[in-house]
Amino acid sequence: MAIWAIGDIQGCYPELQRLIERLRFDPARDRLWFCGDLVNRGGQSLEVLRLVRDLGDRTVVTLGNHDLSLLAVAQRDEAAQARVNPELRGVLFAHDREPLLEWLRTRRLLYHDAALNYTLVHAGFAQRWNLKQAQRVATEIERELRGPQHARLLQHLFGNRPALWHPGLKGTERLRAGINVLTRMRYCDARGRLDFDAKGSPGSQPAGLYPWFEVPGMLRRETRIVFGHWSALGRFAGLGVFGLDTGCVWGGRLTAMRLDSAEPEFVSVAAEATRKRDPRGEE
Repeated sequence: MAIWAIGDIQGCYPELQRLIERLRFDPARDRLWFCGDLVNRGGQSLEVLRLVRDLGDRTVVTLGNHDLSLLAVAQRDEAAQARVNPELRGVLFAHDREPLLEWLRTRRLLYHDAALNYTLVHAGFAQRWNLKQAQRVATEIERELRGPQHARLLQHLFGNRPALWHPGLKGTERLRAGINVLTRMRYCDARGRLDFDAKGSPGSQPAGLYPWFEVPGMLRRETRIVFGHWSALGRFAGLGVFGLDTGCVWGGRLTAMRLDSAEPEFVSVAAEATRKRDPRGEE
C-alpha cells in the first residue's frame, strides 16, 4: 500500500493523469490525498472532478478556495453562472453538475491521520491553533456546508474580515475567519493577522509579515502538516510542514509526496508545454 498527497491541480487534467500513472497508483490498495483547488484555470476542471470523484473512498480531498468559489457561484442565478469563465461554466452546466457539486460540497476542510501523524489542509493553521482547535473549527465549517443551510454560508463566504482568528468569534464571522485560515492564508503579522495581498515567495513580503508557519509565538506542532495553495513558495519541506503547490497551472509541475514511507518521497511531472506563467501571482 502507498499513500500519496498531491498538490493543487486547478483543472490540469493531463498532468494529473500522467502523475497517477507515474505513481503506479493501484486503487485496490493505494490512497491519494488531494490538498484542494481541484478546479479553475487549467482548462479541464470538469474532467478532474469526475476523475477524483470516481476514485471513491480511495481518496481524501480537502477543499481549497477555488473549490469553495465554484460552490458559491453555483448558488447564483443561471444568468450569473453563465458569466463566469468557460471552464467553470463547463462544470456548472454539465449534465452531472448536481452530483459533482454535492460530492464537492461534502469534502473535508481538514483531515488528520493519527497513525501517520500527518494532517492535510489547503492553506495552513492559525497561529494559536493546536490540532484539536483546528479540527474543531474545520468540523464546524464542514457541518454547515453539508447541512440544509449551506446556501447561506456560501452566499456570505467571501471577505477579508475578520482577518484575525479568535475563539470568541460567532456566526458567519467565525465561519468566514476559519475558512480564510484554512483555505486562503499565506502571510501573517506577528499577532497572527492574515495578510491577503502578499503572495510571493518568502523574502518578497513587506516588513512585519511572516509565512504562516514561521509566525512568532505559533504553538508547537503536534502533527506534520501537508498543504498547497502557495505556488510561489513551491515545494517546501521544513519546520514540520510540507508545501506541495508547485504551480502546475502556471507552467510549473504537479507534485506528489509519499506519506507512508520512512522519509518523504517526492514525485512530480512537468506541466503541459502550453501552460503560461502569470506574472501577477495568484489567489
